[in-house]
Amino acid sequence: MKLLVTGFDPFGGEKINPAIESVKLLADEISGAEIIKLEIPTVFNKSLAVIEKAVREHQPDVVLSIGQAGGRSAISVEYVGINLNEARIKDNEGYQPSGEKIYEDGENAYFATLPVKAMTAAMKAANVPAAISYTAGTFVCNHVLYGVRYLAEKEFPAMRSGFIHIPFLPEQVLDKANTPSMSLDLIVKGLTAAIEAIVSNEKDIQARAGETH
Repeated sequence: MKLLVTGFDPFGGEKINPAIESVKLLADEISGAEIIKLEIPTVFNKSLAVIEKAVREHQPDVVLSIGQAGGRSAISVEYVGINLNEARIKDNEGYQPSGEKIYEDGENAYFATLPVKAMTAAMKAANVPAAISYTAGTFVCNHVLYGVRYLAEKEFPAMRSGFIHIPFLPEQVLDKANTPSMSLDLIVKGLTAAIEAIVSNEKDIQARAGETH
């Protein structure tokens, strides 16, 4: 099995992004699966173009994208991406879309095709705070979650894909009072457990989840 794991470069005024930093530290092989690491720009459209090029080159079985979600306290496995670009801040090239569809001919939403419940359970079993998330936002993270699923639906139907959001690193919250963070080592431990679950679970486990609001 071959996994393409992507991580964003720094954005929003931050000097570091735990996404690409954690991806860099992943083992080159996890549970017998080859791990291909890819840095992607925090830029609408260009991020997807970089991923598409890598997909065509490497033909991965799975694409797992990692992104920073400052303010979250746990590693979040995203459940669904929506067909909307709505940027509160500019991307790294100054683009700030509003009310824009990612793909005009795409569905309103695409669900991740990774075993999100198994991934979350595996991280918790490794003593890493983790949860399923039902909103990936409307910035470049959701753009990538949705866009990779669109690519899979249109051209690579056997390819599974999904997205994980991770918290700030401790050094990012020194001037952000009461903002949660997570050490890089713990993030890497969680991502490794999640990837192990992807490799061992073609289909998701049965478990209760959800949010009341």
